[in-house]
Amino acid sequence: MRHSLLCMLGFFCFKATLTADRTTTLAEASHRVSVILHPSWPQIYRGETVILRCQIQEAGGAQWTYEWKTTNRKSLIPREYMNFSATEAHSGEYSCRGKREGFTPWSEVIKLIVSSPPQPVLSVSPSWLNPGASVTLSCESLEHQPAGWRFYWYKAVPKLISSTYSLELLPGSTNGTEQNSNTVHGPTLTAGFVCRAGRGEPEFYTYYSEPKFVWSADPRPAASLSVNPDRVQHFRSESVSLSCEGNSTEWRVMKFIETGKLSYCSIWGTGSTCTIDPHRHHSGVYWCESQSGETSNAINITVQNDDSAPLLLSPVHPVTEGDPVTLSCRDKEQQLLSNVFFYHNDKLLSHGSRGELKISAVSKSDEGFYKCQHSGKDSPRSWMSVRAVSGPVGSLRLVLLIVGPVSGIILIILLLSLWRCIRSA
Repeated sequence: MRHSLLCMLGFFCFKATLTADRTTTLAEASHRVSVILHPSWPQIYRGETVILRCQIQEAGGAQWTYEWKTTNRKSLIPREYMNFSATEAHSGEYSCRGKREGFTPWSEVIKLIVSSPPQPVLSVSPSWLNPGASVTLSCESLEHQPAGWRFYWYKAVPKLISSTYSLELLPGSTNGTEQNSNTVHGPTLTAGFVCRAGRGEPEFYTYYSEPKFVWSADPRPAASLSVNPDRVQHFRSESVSLSCEGNSTEWRVMKFIETGKLSYCSIWGTGSTCTIDPHRHHSGVYWCESQSGETSNAINITVQNDDSAPLLLSPVHPVTEGDPVTLSCRDKEQQLLSNVFFYHNDKLLSHGSRGELKISAVSKSDEGFYKCQHSGKDSPRSWMSVRAVSGPVGSLRLVLLIVGPVSGIILIILLLSLWRCIRSA
């Protein structure tokens, strides 16, 4: 009887304890647990500061401890927060739970992806400048990213001790811009630009973009670049020499070849000269720059790989409105070809029996790409830049263009009148 009573009491006690534990467990299970990621970008980059918080809904002021579970392992971190500078090793799935008297359920899994910082791509427009033209910069290729980026804009300044550049923030870029485009007003010289983006607090920065250049073909008092042979197009078998002359004591010739690679063509020096090896001849843009950031005119060198195809001879430097211009089509021996077709911006202009295209007074509408065609083979295309005439010099040129022909006509009329008078005398 007593034994039974004790058993009954023991059972009762056991049952009461079980009920109490189950009540506690159910109470813990009623709390909703979630992992909060800050910043909440879908893509985290190496070096960004990441905070993961284990949030227990309606936790009140009770004392909780925490347990974290990551991909394939548990991290016994008794803290509400995980704070770290992200690396690729932090990529994975994270969940957490809380413990007071019992454990809550595990939260839903949150996936963290960490990758290398992106390198934006800078584009510039236009790439060839007319005097006083503005340039639009666009910092692109941050695909599928939410708002939050700020963009920073730099000018590339040559370094004397290397072939690289130092960067100077452009005016108005100290705090970045919300838009991924920026307009630089009134640049008239060859210049290089760079961009990068930043986001978050503390601010995380992407890599710098590769420099992109805008070029001016106009010679400047500070420096000039000359080319020998003095033409835009060359056969691969030819040797081409480019020379810098200017006020600075130290110049170097830079080249930006058609594959997008930037490098120097000559080292720093006085009257620096770059000779292009025929076997390593590259189409591209060449210019001079000084250690103080001065630049020369830029020259677009184009290589004809097919020795049997024609070559277009066109002006290396911009031509001035009203000047006469002659374009010619020649073979490898520099002989003038016949039965040649000329194209302007891929539109057929004329058929020249002697392989020449003469423009008596060039105008802005004549600016653009030209090529010639002979026996079904095309020359490379070359850009001819036309410099607008303005100011007193332009007005004088315009007057001369008008007065010259009129004066000639008047002179002819006077001579005819004099001849008639002599005959009738």
